Amino acid sequence: MKYFIATILTKGKKVEHGFYAENKKEAHYLAKIKFSGMILKMAESSPPFKDQLRHFKESLFANIKKRKLKQDSLIASIRQLAVMANAGISIHDSLKEIADATTDKTLQIVLGTLADDINSGHSLSHSARKFSFELGNLSLAMIELGEKTGNMAEALHKLADMLEEIRRNIIKFKKAMAYPRNVMIAMAIAFTVLISYVVPQFKTIFEQLHAELPLPTKILLFLEHLFNTYGLYVVAFIFIFIFTFKYMIDHYRDFRYKWHVFLLHVYLIKNIIMYATLNRFTLVFAELVRAGIPIAEALETSIAMIDSLPLQERLYTVRSTVEKGGTLHNGLAETGLFENMIIQMISAGESSGQLDAMMQKVMEYYKMRFDAIIDGLSEAIEPIMLLMIACMVVLLALGIFLPMWEMGNAVQGRR
Repeated sequence: MKYFIATILTKGKKVEHGFYAENKKEAHYLAKIKFSGMILKMAESSPPFKDQLRHFKESLFANIKKRKLKQDSLIASIRQLAVMANAGISIHDSLKEIADATTDKTLQIVLGTLADDINSGHSLSHSARKFSFELGNLSLAMIELGEKTGNMAEALHKLADMLEEIRRNIIKFKKAMAYPRNVMIAMAIAFTVLISYVVPQFKTIFEQLHAELPLPTKILLFLEHLFNTYGLYVVAFIFIFIFTFKYMIDHYRDFRYKWHVFLLHVYLIKNIIMYATLNRFTLVFAELVRAGIPIAEALETSIAMIDSLPLQERLYTVRSTVEKGGTLHNGLAETGLFENMIIQMISAGESSGQLDAMMQKVMEYYKMRFDAIIDGLSEAIEPIMLLMIACMVVLLALGIFLPMWEMGNAVQGRR
């Protein structure tokens, strides 16, 4: 969020008002709603310290209160809304009906607020942007598609299908991660128990040796001292670090951008992010093109729903190329994200006038690649898991037995 100062002419006097907004366009819109009078000037500025403190508190508590909607409840509600919209029931009445019927409190608040905003004259897409955290970028894109095409029921049906697909992928991901996760948790617990209760038993023996201890033993003794003396502080530090890290990602775009760049260089994670992003981008773009939305506008909507900022930035160059009169396949080729085969397919689709059908095939290809990565996730993680387990076992074995061997050799030497 950026801080803007609006200079308003009211009752013959110039008055300055400071407030937060996403951009200058939204700042003008908010100023018209909030303040009476003529807007003379709108300038971005640094907020005063009091406003910084107040905004920090508000965003902090808002971040704590935020709750993701249960996917099952969201998908069921979207399907209900699609059926009711197809039956000719107004969106306002449909939202009210579903909000009253649901038992999910968060969903009830979201749908109730959407209904009230629509009743006040706002569009569904405009109101839904306030709940981007709860609904997700994909839902916002498909709602916008429904409004542009005038067929909200079909857009909502397709949205429910896409959310179901994403949910299935998440379930597959969790199942693939279950075994490695459980093994690593068990090893972490075992390692903590050994460090906290077993290593101290050897500590007194090591102290009696009065000899230079090997490096593995020094590491074990340091960990034992850290866990047993500052254990609670370590746990508190970990929680504070996680909370601070999450707050920085949620509220500082530069920090979030650097984190996303880092993730795109991490083994295995980079492929999951890459193919998940391309799959979702081509999925929404194919639907928009099939619905007859102009390519530049379809790109704008499809790219806006991408979570990875570096990938979003690279794909925005495609929109610039198309707006300047370039072809779609040349714009996609310049990003370096798409394989030559995909570029040739899109080029053929543009030439033949069947871009929507070709984009559908591209989307199916990326879906296949993403599914293959998820299916092979467990096997890909196993070498890392085995390496970590081996390091823990070697550290414990060498840390405990090396001094014992040296002590045994010393005893034999004296004899």
